[in-house]
Amino acid sequence: MSREREKVHFVSGGTRCAAWHYPGGNGGCVIMAGGFAVTKEPGTDLFAKRFHEAGFAVLAFDYRGLGESDGQPRQVAPIGGQLADWQAAIEFARTLPGVDPARLAGWAFSVSGGHVLRVAARTARLAAVVAQTPNVDGPAVLRNAARYQTPLALLRLTGRGVLDALGGAVGRPPLLVPLAGERGTVALLATPDAQETDRVLNPENIHPEWQQSVAARSTLALGWYRPGRDASRVHCPLLVVVCDQDRTALAEPAVAVANRAPRAELLRVPGGHYAPFTTAHEQVVEVELSFLRRHLLEATPKACAPVQGVPAERAANEPVPNEPAPNSEHPAAGVPTTPALAAPAAAAAGSASASTDPRG
Repeated sequence: MSREREKVHFVSGGTRCAAWHYPGGNGGCVIMAGGFAVTKEPGTDLFAKRFHEAGFAVLAFDYRGLGESDGQPRQVAPIGGQLADWQAAIEFARTLPGVDPARLAGWAFSVSGGHVLRVAARTARLAAVVAQTPNVDGPAVLRNAARYQTPLALLRLTGRGVLDALGGAVGRPPLLVPLAGERGTVALLATPDAQETDRVLNPENIHPEWQQSVAARSTLALGWYRPGRDASRVHCPLLVVVCDQDRTALAEPAVAVANRAPRAELLRVPGGHYAPFTTAHEQVVEVELSFLRRHLLEATPKACAPVQGVPAERAANEPVPNEPAPNSEHPAAGVPTTPALAAPAAAAAGSASASTDPRG
């Protein structure tokens, strides 16, 4: 198996998206994206390396307008566009050498963890999905985020978002806000988890090219985004990774998603939003690898059942009939808890290659 990754590109909605392709040897492929405005290197490198070492191919991509992907204006993160990028990445992954098109999995965290749920509910191309600390209930997340921010800062953030949206309509460049900031500053988040973003994902500034800001207009839709409503329509195997002290994406809405998805497994670990990248990394990555092996390699993959006739660009706001929103009142009864590391958890309470990157 190759020990290198190569830069590749695919087209989504007329825009060229950049990705790292890690060639694999077992036929399975994990398609990956980082969190909200988090580019592919800080968002996926740590896990992609482990999946690749285990024999899986990996396609880790940047959304349009972010990172090395094309697209104007920059740092704008439209939910509908990002869902379309997922669909394009899936179609591209099917064409990669050595990849079995029936053995594709999606992996994402935070806001993208919500995206991958919605994508899985609307495409038959994925054989398994890993949603790590997913943001599945925008209104609940918004209410929680407000607890860590001042009313004036929230008002200023909203005002900047409205001004940016109006400016964008007449072609003005985006008004940017930081992804994280101290209480009282205008930023996307001021939660305790948010304060750890740079330290965890960009230690010693190893990703200096990552612009840790986003267009203010892109923050407006997040409070209404509820991909957890698609949970009952995700019919492929789903692993939901929840951190019990997550103060950004929140644990209970994600547990509710696992409770409603027909083939979900749930892993709960102690810690905050970024625990899977830090204190719980070994535990989480081993469970994820076990899940991927079981559902991509050891079993005959059964793809997700799609919702027919829902274009990707519309998917962000498409209602799901008769599906309640996730909330803390939904128990997790009946959801298989991943057994491999339950005890430790309790004890711990197309394209052309442009460059290669040697891996270890």
